[in-house]
Amino acid sequence: MYEQLNNLWENTLEECGEVEKIEIQLLLEGIFRRYGFDFRDYSFSFIRRRVWHRIRIEKLIGISDLQAKVLHDPRLMEKLFSDFSIHVTEMFRDPGFFQAFRNKVVPLLRDLPFIRIWHAGCSTGEEVYSMAILLHEEGLFHKTSIYATDMNENFLKKAETGVFPLERMQEFTKNYLAAGGTRSFSEYYTVKHESVVFHAFLRENTVFAQHNLVTDRSFNEFHVIVCRNVMIYFSKPLQNHVHALLYDSLGLSGILGLGNKEAIAFTSRSHCYEEIDSSERLYSKIK
Repeated sequence: MYEQLNNLWENTLEECGEVEKIEIQLLLEGIFRRYGFDFRDYSFSFIRRRVWHRIRIEKLIGISDLQAKVLHDPRLMEKLFSDFSIHVTEMFRDPGFFQAFRNKVVPLLRDLPFIRIWHAGCSTGEEVYSMAILLHEEGLFHKTSIYATDMNENFLKKAETGVFPLERMQEFTKNYLAAGGTRSFSEYYTVKHESVVFHAFLRENTVFAQHNLVTDRSFNEFHVIVCRNVMIYFSKPLQNHVHALLYDSLGLSGILGLGNKEAIAFTSRSHCYEEIDSSERLYSKIK
């Protein structure tokens, strides 16, 4: 039976036709109406891959079968929600970004009486702790408030613990040093069994909160917004919608940090920024 289903899945994936698009649209519309999660303007190819991933795991026949079960089973919706959530992160991910932030953005923040930073789409928090460490080393953490948000509540709960796998520390240490770290990375955590626990002071100035970039509004004015490699999964109209939200949330001369596969160019707000570092996607709001 499973072999027959697998052959059916493979044949269906080779035929991305109009019917499949309609089925996926109906699935996303049903999710929005039933649960309030809006994935309707996400990249179709991304959604399609994640939908078929879940169909395979659940050993279902197809998209309509998944829709029927999702609408009646909140537990399956939770699994699909996790599939749609973006979770590709690590400490000091893309070290060049943090190096550029240290060298080019930190000097712009030094004279501010206080600093508000928003990490939008923070996932499980690795980059939030990275920023806290960087600011601590630069003597700015004591006057900084970091708002770390994600639409996935489970990711946020994990981020709040500050617990990460011990096996990743060698990789994270390498990133930290490449990002201009000035101390021994092990000073910032304690080893506990097969995990590490980052020191509590790194969370003292951080608020973890649920926020959906697609449906929620601006909630403060920030000096820095970091939203990296989130919008690559969005359609062009949705990207413009989120850029408008980020623009409205950023004060004049505020700093916007994007992922290395994203840029301001060709967005509805491109004329409102100037480049601080084009290769590392750092921009300053000029109007």
